[in-house]
Amino acid sequence: MSAAALRVAPLGRFDHDDDHPHEECGVVGAHVRSDALDYDLAGILQVGLFALQHRGQESCGICVASPDQIRIEKDMGLVAEVFTEARLDLLRFEDARTGIGHTRYSTTGASLRFNAQPLTVRSNKGLLALAHNGNFTNARAIRDAMLEDGAVFQTTNDSEVMINLVARYAHLSLEDATARVMSELEGGFAVVLMDRRKVIGLRDRHGVRPLVIGELPDGAGHVFASEPSALILMGARFVRDVRPGELVVADDDGLHARQVLEGVPTPCAFEWIYFARGDGALDGADVHAARLRMGEVLAAEAPVDADVVVGVPESGLAAALGFARASGIPFDLGLQKSPYAGRTFIAPNPRLRDQKVRLKLAPTGAVRGKRVVLVDDSIVRGTTSGRIVALLREAGAREVHFRVSSPPIAYPCYYGIDTAARQELAAATMTVAEIGRRIGADSLAFISEEGLARAIGIGRTCLACFNGRYPAGHPGDDAEKEGLEETGEARAALVRAATAR
Repeated sequence: MSAAALRVAPLGRFDHDDDHPHEECGVVGAHVRSDALDYDLAGILQVGLFALQHRGQESCGICVASPDQIRIEKDMGLVAEVFTEARLDLLRFEDARTGIGHTRYSTTGASLRFNAQPLTVRSNKGLLALAHNGNFTNARAIRDAMLEDGAVFQTTNDSEVMINLVARYAHLSLEDATARVMSELEGGFAVVLMDRRKVIGLRDRHGVRPLVIGELPDGAGHVFASEPSALILMGARFVRDVRPGELVVADDDGLHARQVLEGVPTPCAFEWIYFARGDGALDGADVHAARLRMGEVLAAEAPVDADVVVGVPESGLAAALGFARASGIPFDLGLQKSPYAGRTFIAPNPRLRDQKVRLKLAPTGAVRGKRVVLVDDSIVRGTTSGRIVALLREAGAREVHFRVSSPPIAYPCYYGIDTAARQELAAATMTVAEIGRRIGADSLAFISEEGLARAIGIGRTCLACFNGRYPAGHPGDDAEKEGLEETGEARAALVRAATAR
């Protein structure tokens, strides 16, 4: 196997100790009318990022502006760590009217402070700031062409490609320049972009990544966020989703929408499987209800004779409850999750990785002597799944039957999810029976693609990580090789091992 043949997520950094897919980030934006009083813009953006912390836990940033000035604060760490009251006070100034925020898990660009967003650039349009969720699959080709023309880049993430493209269209308004750039970029993305007077929200033509609109009380302004849950904390009323291929401007005159691109909507199925919080709806489909239906479909597609249904907290609980309701098997809390297992615990070897699972999860007496149906949202490499099965057996479970509310992940994502290199994906190299033996389960079954579609209930969704059909384009071997180069020695070692076989 050549290095070019390895299908890796471009520039991804899969966490071997947390065997779940990771979403790239969450974004928020807000515009407050110039005649509105008593609005803490920085505070609105901060609480919005709190609500989206599950989408990115490496870095975060906020940019705010008035007609006369613009300020930005960003750093590595969680929202509470970065945005202390003292730091928020630096963003609180008179007449601040526009702002955007970002919380990041890197899938393109290394996890370094200079890659933290929002990104800013000075142009003939003034100082612009951008925050981005997703990946541009043609970013490398555009970046290479711009470098040959003398462009200078300050970061290694693909968001800088977009903001530089917008700035280059000097003869166009910000709205027109952004619309033109939307037609040049490929992939799955949601973006918030601002200058000193307006905030722009947009989605790719397929709507792979989510973005919603909210309205502040008394018509004081509008906000954008990756999920409806953030709107609630920001004090805003949900208005609607930004449509696939749509550009929406929020300014003193209200909202102005423009359908820039046409395409077949294919939002990411993993938003409903795992990423989105359960207290909202995306593109008209309630997240919690979809997860309940996934469990119901699993119970119909892969029934099992058992005594108790247990969900892996937190992501597997809703599907487990749906499985229990449909099957008639009692649901119970067979795994207790510790709220104090920190994200910074490093597990450099298998023994310590096993301890990390034990720090996070502890079996309860509900599984002792029982035939257990264990429900989780996904299996990526199978390492964590195997450790959880072992925990239940140690706690006295007689049998453990594993059920998964996503189909087998066999392909990497190029649209902003870190799913590991393809040769690391269990379903890319093993049958379902082989995965079941690897994790030590008495039986293993995944929901079907058709069953998942019925559970979500909105028509087409992006299922590329399950079937390898990429609706928003594929970056090609060059991007894959760039991903190997820029993610360092760990990925290079995988390539050497693969080519030596």
